[in-house]
This record gives sequence, structure tokens and C-alpha cells, in this order.
Amino acid sequence: MNIRENIYYLLEPGDDKGRAVDAAIVLLIFLNIIALVLETIDTIHEQYYETFKIFELFSITIFTVEYALRLWSCTTNSRYSDSPIRGRIRFALSPLAIIDALAILPFFLGVLGVDMRVVRTVRLLRIFRIVKLARYSRALRLLGQVLIDRKEELISIFFVLITLLIVSSSLMYFVEHEVQPEVFPNIPSTMWWGIITLTTVGYGDTFPITAAGQSIAAVIAILGIGMFALPAGILGAAFTEALAKIRKNDKQHQSNSPCPHCGKNIE
Repeated sequence: MNIRENIYYLLEPGDDKGRAVDAAIVLLIFLNIIALVLETIDTIHEQYYETFKIFELFSITIFTVEYALRLWSCTTNSRYSDSPIRGRIRFALSPLAIIDALAILPFFLGVLGVDMRVVRTVRLLRIFRIVKLARYSRALRLLGQVLIDRKEELISIFFVLITLLIVSSSLMYFVEHEVQPEVFPNIPSTMWWGIITLTTVGYGDTFPITAAGQSIAAVIAILGIGMFALPAGILGAAFTEALAKIRKNDKQHQSNSPCPHCGKNIE
């Protein structure tokens, strides 16, 4: 096994050789999350400005080296081994690689002299360091796969929800506009009421006062509960099914593994 292959398996989450590296990177991500939160407190940020700056430089160095090594060693994977250039480009365009790139992008934009107003906005991309945890969490990867597997059902529910929002907002506008023109001035503005009603948040800043409007609001609120229960049920069932498959595969893998003492397959 050459150096590139060793580095690939060292960085690949779940590989026995790279468990210490995985743990170190996950710890660094959590520390970055804590730093990102604390930096928003002015008194702490001013008092420990230099510490935050040094820690950011250290984190960027580690994440950049990690990204560069992943890009260099990715051709060990058969999916990217057909061509050194095309394979690395495909790897760089993969979702997890894009997240890795976005996590370090704000720093390099500042170094390259990009307008600081842009840099301040792009610094929000540091939040992607949280998303990097998906690479190291089996549960998060499983959740992502469940979302992909059930995308058609979720998209269908989304369109039904949008339709319900438009219909309910239109009805409320025509019923309430005459008596509350400042509260329900048009359908797009009424959609604010529709959103907070369908999501059962109910801020109370926009509400109907006519009997017809209140009746419509009651029906929409009940439908909203059902609409949000649907995707929760779909995702819950899909997640349970995926976990069952993983456990079944793990048991089959264990049953096919040879005993380290006698060499026979474990029953």
C-alpha cells in the first residue's frame, strides 16, 4: 500500500486506521462551533480577540490540509480512479467535498483582498463546519440517504402545502380585506398569516375578526397539523426501515467473519 492509499484510508471515516484522526477532526469541529457562538458575544469577542484569531488560523490550516489530502488521495477510490484530473474534479464537486470547501472559503476570500463587506457576509459559511460532521456521523449520513430515498414523497407534500397556502391566503384575503385592509392588504401579505397558521406558530400579529375568517382559520390550522405530520411519518418510517436494513447487514457481515482463533466463520 503506497502513501496515497495510506492517507486515503487514514482520512476515510469509519476506517480502523483513521479513528484517532476522525476523533480529532470532530473535536476541532465542535470547538469551532463553540467559538462561532461565543464570537457573537461582543464582550467575549473583544476580550479574547487574539485567541479567536489564532484558533481560527489553526483551524483553517488543519481543514485546508485535510481538504488538500482528500483531493490528492481520492483517486484511491474506484469511483474517482479512471482519470487523475477528471476523478479529482468529480470528487471536488461531490456534496461533502463542496461542504469542506465552503468551510474554509471565508478565510481565503479575506486573504485574497476581496471587499470586506463580501467577506463579512461569506463568513456565515463557517457554519458549514457544523455540516462537516455529516462525514463522521453514521446517523447523519443515514438521515441524508433517507431524505434522498423519499424525495419524491416529500416534494409531493411540499407542493400540496404550497397549494394549501395559496388557497387559504386567497380565501382569507377576500373575506377579511374589506374589514381589515391594513392587516390583509393583498394576497402576498396575507401569506404571512397563512404560513404562521399552517405551521401552528400563531404569533397573533395577524388574525381574522369576522366569523367567516375565523372559521377558515380554524380549518386551516387543523389541516396544518396534518400536513406537518405527514412528512414526519414518512421520514420516521423510512428511517426505521433503513436502520433495520443496516442491522441486518451488520449481522450478516458478522456471521461471515472468520473467527480470529480457529479461522472458521462465526455462526
